Amino acid sequence: MDIIRKQETRSGLEKTLTMLSLIIVCILINSGGALVCNSLGLPLYLDLIGTMIASMLGGYIPGIFVGLMGPFLTTITSDPMAISYGAINVSVAVITAFFHNRDWTGKFWGIFSMIVIYALIGGVGGALITWYLYGFGAEDTSSALVESIHSLGIFSAFTSELIADFLIDLIDKIVSVSFALIVIHVLPEKFKGRFHVHAWKQAPLTSEIVREFRKKKSRTMSLRLKLVSLLTVASVLVGASAMMISYYIFYNSMVDREVELAKGIAKRAAACVDGDRVDEFMEKGESAQGYTEIYKELEEILNTSDSIVEYVYVYKIMEDGCHVVFDIDTEDVPGGEPGDVVGFKETIGEYRSGLSEAEELEPIVVNDRFGWVLTVFEPVMDSSGKVRAHAGVDISMHQIMMEARSFKIRMVSLFFGVFALILAVSLFFVEYQMILPLNTMAYTASIFRQDSEEALHDTVELFNKIDIETGDETENLYLAFSEMTEDNLNYVEDIKRKNETINDMQNALIVVLADMVESRDQNTGEHVKKTALYTRIIMDELKKEGIYEDKLTDKFMEDVFKSAPLHDIGKIKVSDRILNKPARLDEEEYRNMKTHTIAGAEIIDQVIEKVPDSDYLNEARNLALYHHERWDGKGYPMGLSGEDIPLSARIMAVADVFDALSSDRCYKKAFSIEESMDIILEGSGTHFDPNVANAFANATDKVREVIESTRAQKRSIYD
Repeated sequence: MDIIRKQETRSGLEKTLTMLSLIIVCILINSGGALVCNSLGLPLYLDLIGTMIASMLGGYIPGIFVGLMGPFLTTITSDPMAISYGAINVSVAVITAFFHNRDWTGKFWGIFSMIVIYALIGGVGGALITWYLYGFGAEDTSSALVESIHSLGIFSAFTSELIADFLIDLIDKIVSVSFALIVIHVLPEKFKGRFHVHAWKQAPLTSEIVREFRKKKSRTMSLRLKLVSLLTVASVLVGASAMMISYYIFYNSMVDREVELAKGIAKRAAACVDGDRVDEFMEKGESAQGYTEIYKELEEILNTSDSIVEYVYVYKIMEDGCHVVFDIDTEDVPGGEPGDVVGFKETIGEYRSGLSEAEELEPIVVNDRFGWVLTVFEPVMDSSGKVRAHAGVDISMHQIMMEARSFKIRMVSLFFGVFALILAVSLFFVEYQMILPLNTMAYTASIFRQDSEEALHDTVELFNKIDIETGDETENLYLAFSEMTEDNLNYVEDIKRKNETINDMQNALIVVLADMVESRDQNTGEHVKKTALYTRIIMDELKKEGIYEDKLTDKFMEDVFKSAPLHDIGKIKVSDRILNKPARLDEEEYRNMKTHTIAGAEIIDQVIEKVPDSDYLNEARNLALYHHERWDGKGYPMGLSGEDIPLSARIMAVADVFDALSSDRCYKKAFSIEESMDIILEGSGTHFDPNVANAFANATDKVREVIESTRAQKRSIYD
């Protein structure tokens, strides 16, 4: 029952420092691999070797931490988008720890499967992230290969990106996994064992027992799975809510920022236009004095503004639509001519139709033939303060959405990484605070059900050794279990002592009762004791010779031995005159004597009726009723033959006759052991079961010991 392993001698501080050193070294390995690739211009990454080593040595927590810290540090120091790939790194850590914990990293198929999964996650997943963020043609490690594959004209741009990234990542992971496995292989086992972090709240269990616990299936859902499901659902709900709120705030702040930018530009544009001459500019266009100068000022505002400003124009809003006053040409879209009318649908939406030219216009988003833009208007006023037109600035929504996408990817990736870390840490502590203590108690409780007294003592001792100290309800349950097992053991031992006393009293009463019956025909209790011993000798020899093995169970042998003294219990109903007659019985007396078999069975039947659970009484009945049956069918009272006679009765027949032959009786002197044994063998196949008779003869030495021991006891009494 060796389920507890030797305690570690390292302190909690030493374990923490060891784990921190592993994390730091592995982060440096990741950084070093990436630096080598960048310096040499290799089309690889090699930025996850440290993550793999940390996962193999320390498990999920250090692996996830290292995988998450790499892109996090890169995001802070150089590339704000690096965190977008954090989820991929964390996935690699989880997969590595999962495979290594099951010893799959030592098998070719395991290594191959792991590399392919890495390539699918890193290559395909990375390609999807890159495509989502930057579209086709983004500058990264696989750019040259993407262009080469796409130039073949076979694959689309998107498919080319997927294929190129998968191939690059496949080669990268082959190199990374090979390097990580080499490091793990060359490290001494004792050194590697230092990185296995535990948080035992009890005596530590052996790895075999822990694996047995984890393999054992629950009836419906395990506690571990319930906790994982609960943590996952709660984290996803909280995380999704937080991300939606964050995205909403971020998106609106982006829009508000661009609105403020556009308003400033629109004010500059509105300040360039003389409100008193709006109608003249609309009517005459470039021929109007000062029109060209204003146009150039507006054009300069467009060209010198932020690159996301798409259009700058001045419209006069009237009942029939927006009338162009100024509309600056761009590289892609030529501006409208002065006086042109643009419908509300194409500019500021149908819901603006019918507004007066003095109406204030709020910023709006329009998606029309000019593109998807955020439009901000600033009124152009005349000298009297009346609104004569509106200067408009269109901001590209594409850039805003690209930044929103980038924010969304970073949020999801960061959430996945943090969620995986929180889940791993939570399950780590739950494992040692709840699952292992509960499984240990369940395991020891199952041992307690064993019948062996030694096993019961071992169980109580084991419960005390477990020493669960979680400081919560689990420890309370353990203390209650410990107290219960000790109480149960004491109770079982008390019951056992009482049962032994009852059995001893029962056996003694049986012997005394049988002795009283036997003493009526001037025999002593020797016959009762010796016949019982002879049955034991016969059964042991039969079992030794492999005869009747299926019937000679330990229980059967014990029942026969205990009930043997009752085989002549029926003689209590035979008169003393017949029992003690010194001469041969006449025919009537013999018929009366034979009734003791049926009488004995009736007496035992009455006992069985009152004590139905005494199994050994069934064999006592067989002995009493059938011990005078013969193998050839000429016995009494039923005339049974062969194996129709119960085995216990066939055994008793030999023991009873042999003791009658080898003992003094009122009507005869005892035969010698040899003479008695010869008579038994002569009756083999007629009177006795041949197997039983031969087995008894084969154990003659043990029979002799019984007889000599009995004689020695008699001499000591007389002396």
